[in-house]
Amino acid sequence: MKLVTRLLLSVLALSAMPAVAQSKGEFIAYVGTYTRPNKSKGIYAWRFVPATGKLTPIGLVGETVSPSFLAVSPDRKFLYAVNEIGNYKGEKAGSVSSFAIDAKSGMLKPLNTVSSRGDGPCHLAVDPTGKWLIVANYGGGSTAEYPIHADGSLGEASAFVQHTGSSVDSARQKGPHAHSTVFSPDGKLVFVNDLGLDKILAYQVDGLKPADPAFTKIAGGAGPRHLAFAPGGKFAYAITEMTAGTVAFRYAGGKFEELQSVPNLAADVAGKSGAEIAVHPSGNFVYSSTRGANVITVFAVDRAKGTLTVVDRTPTQGKTPRNFAIDPTGAYLFAAHQDSDNIVVFKIDAKTGKLTPSGDVLEAGNPVCVTFIPAQ
Repeated sequence: MKLVTRLLLSVLALSAMPAVAQSKGEFIAYVGTYTRPNKSKGIYAWRFVPATGKLTPIGLVGETVSPSFLAVSPDRKFLYAVNEIGNYKGEKAGSVSSFAIDAKSGMLKPLNTVSSRGDGPCHLAVDPTGKWLIVANYGGGSTAEYPIHADGSLGEASAFVQHTGSSVDSARQKGPHAHSTVFSPDGKLVFVNDLGLDKILAYQVDGLKPADPAFTKIAGGAGPRHLAFAPGGKFAYAITEMTAGTVAFRYAGGKFEELQSVPNLAADVAGKSGAEIAVHPSGNFVYSSTRGANVITVFAVDRAKGTLTVVDRTPTQGKTPRNFAIDPTGAYLFAAHQDSDNIVVFKIDAKTGKLTPSGDVLEAGNPVCVTFIPAQ
């Protein structure tokens, strides 16, 4: 009788778990890199079990040039990478590569590569329907949209927008520098942070026509880099590269209302540069990384107001934390260090949001981006 009771309780517990926990409980962590001689050849992967923290290297899974930023399709069947270069087939542009994912082995099968239509593509995202992929070209200061075919391959760019204008910093903002593409919670709009314009530009998906409003202006010289929405979509957070700060917004109907701007570090810290931002799956914390100082700032979120309070500033134990990612269970944070060739893994305290090194350090040449899929 006791055995039957225990089995029944186990079944009930499993049924109450979120979908991601009902899977095998294992993930594949993909890492995009800058390809350098004797350092990196493309995209690498590790198997990861959050329940135990166990990491097992898979190795090189997709060979391609400087796949600095990665995005996965909503069905987890395909992976896309920007090739952050400035000369693709003789034109002043980078490229975008598509791959089919083998979720058992972790290996990537190349599908095709197309021009990014602009120099130095640095970010990309797939819309929630899996039909469109949108790329930000930093060097070219432009945005391009691509249809995704049924087999996961990309068509040539079906829409393209060349940003124009400048902002207050004559050294870094003489022209546009598109830095990220993030879809609205309903998937109808895409927002492009442009560091050179100090604007968050807004476009309609499927055609890249300007939305209404067409942009949100932030403080001159801040340099908006990346953007992340909180669960529920009522609030959003941007990291500014040039001032290394975090900006909180209320969001509704395509409009951002600035609530707060918080410096990641003290004003007298030299050489600081904002890099990545992420909201914890619980919605209780925001994480914001600063290069130069090599620190991740942990903020607690006021869930009613959307505002932030600094909880901690954690040294990342590496050089240049270009990107970091929180695993799908919310238990770990992977900090990718572009200039120390490693990825440092941290445990996340579910109550405080604070980070503690797990003891795992993954070796990777010039890592830039980390993303996860459930393993099969």
